[in-house]
Amino acid sequence: MKQRIIGFDLARAYAIFGMYIVNFNIVFGNYSDTSWLGKFLALFSGNSSTVFVMLAGMGIALMTNRPIYTPEEKQKLRSIINKRAWFLFVLGLMLYFWWPADILHFYGAYMHIAALLLFVQKRLYLYTAGAAIVVFHLLLVFIPYETGWNFATLEYKDFWTISGFVRNTLYNGWNAVFPWLAYFTIGMYLGRVDWTETKTQRRMFVIGLILYGANLLLQTLANTLPLGEDIKFYINADYLPPFLPFMIGTVGFGFMVIASFMYAGRYFQDHTLAQDIAKTGQMTLTHYISHLTIGMIVFAAISGRHYAGKMNTEKPVEPLFVLLFSIVYIVLSFYFSTLWSKRFKNGPFETLMRTISG
Repeated sequence: MKQRIIGFDLARAYAIFGMYIVNFNIVFGNYSDTSWLGKFLALFSGNSSTVFVMLAGMGIALMTNRPIYTPEEKQKLRSIINKRAWFLFVLGLMLYFWWPADILHFYGAYMHIAALLLFVQKRLYLYTAGAAIVVFHLLLVFIPYETGWNFATLEYKDFWTISGFVRNTLYNGWNAVFPWLAYFTIGMYLGRVDWTETKTQRRMFVIGLILYGANLLLQTLANTLPLGEDIKFYINADYLPPFLPFMIGTVGFGFMVIASFMYAGRYFQDHTLAQDIAKTGQMTLTHYISHLTIGMIVFAAISGRHYAGKMNTEKPVEPLFVLLFSIVYIVLSFYFSTLWSKRFKNGPFETLMRTISG
């Protein structure tokens, strides 16, 4: 169990670092930068957020992974998860005023659904993932994906109306329930497999490599064959909208990342550095909120830009600046986590959530 947990937390530390790069780059950089470093930073888009959500699903599964529970214990666990879901949902909506691309309120929605699926057979998690993807593609037939969006500024115009809020949450928001619930329930599936076995780590990595490679091959062919523009757009779409090819590629990437860190955890679980990095992964909620508040303010101050909570409208900073700032911020996050954990078991926001939910 020890190696399983440290590998899981190492993966979470990687995921939050990826989120730093993506979000700092969206606000202050240039996502369309064609330099080799700009393209490198763009690789984190989608891949980091999807791994983040998959790991969240794994966390719920690991939290409820005993073979036998009494009916009372099951009810208590569902109650805890529902309370945490409400906590994240409300916290995310509060953060939305500052950061419109918030993911926390979507987490709350995923977790409410997850509470209904805690103790089912693990293959049903994959069926749920497939259903979420199918529902999303059916909704595309009836509701134009761009409804509510101003893609020039990445603003959602009617978020605070009933119809806009429901549409954004369930269908075309940044991390809408359909299809992003698929990442969460795939993560729940991964949380139910036996990661203590090397063959599991290898199998999951190979599955991920196949999925990721297949999508990469499909995109390469789509760009070389005489296909219609609509088909090319469907195959090459990145994050918005999250079409099936995007999901196949990002799920594959997530499998490779998680399997790699689970494997690494087996060999480095007793190393002090690995244990300290794992502490950073245990405080991802705190670090997520920190980088969107403190991090954005500091980045704006030292770069001479203004933070407006949306896509950068000023001259973008160089990709190297984004990367270096992200590295510095993850190092500071690492030291904060190490020092905080000497006195407290959980991070600040993790402690608040547990205090409220039990």
